[in-house]
Amino acid sequence: MTSITRPASASVPALAAAPSSDESLIKRIAGGDKLAMQVLYARHHVRVFRFVVRIVHEESMAEDLISEVFLDVWRQADRFEGRSAVSTWLMSIARFKALSARRRRKDAELDDKIEATIADPSDDPAVTLEKKNQSELLRHALTKLSAEHREIIDLVYYHEQSVDETAQVLGIPAATVKTRMFYARKKLAELVQPEAH
Repeated sequence: MTSITRPASASVPALAAAPSSDESLIKRIAGGDKLAMQVLYARHHVRVFRFVVRIVHEESMAEDLISEVFLDVWRQADRFEGRSAVSTWLMSIARFKALSARRRRKDAELDDKIEATIADPSDDPAVTLEKKNQSELLRHALTKLSAEHREIIDLVYYHEQSVDETAQVLGIPAATVKTRMFYARKKLAELVQPEAH
């Protein structure tokens, strides 16, 4: 049987693509493995950053918070119990830090900027304009939702968290997530419908 060995000089991107599970990376991080920490960071930092930016509405603050999140992971990896996915654990830490930072910030106001949708280069100008109009309408409607409903929509649709994972991140029952999702979608439909006529 032939074994494949990785050269000692393997880069972080090459290791990030390796099939190591997040759980095994956390175990290695708990043992002080810096390379495992780099791989975990490479896999998750963009997603966690986007989530935090949507909460604090300020990129520089989000960058600082991401550093704190991954520093906590480094320090607390041995406390990870595996009751949820590592990504859910990361989102929970990030959410707590972001909400704490937002509470500390006196000028916390609703920011109606949500990531613009990326136009498909194969779309013709009319389709691109229609998508842009729909995107703007949806972004505007999202700003009209309560903070709880926006947070549910963000986690479930933009971060593709399951109902159970969203419940763990928010620290609420799964039934509450479903209820908030129902009312958030209902409110979005009401907000978008009159504009369509």
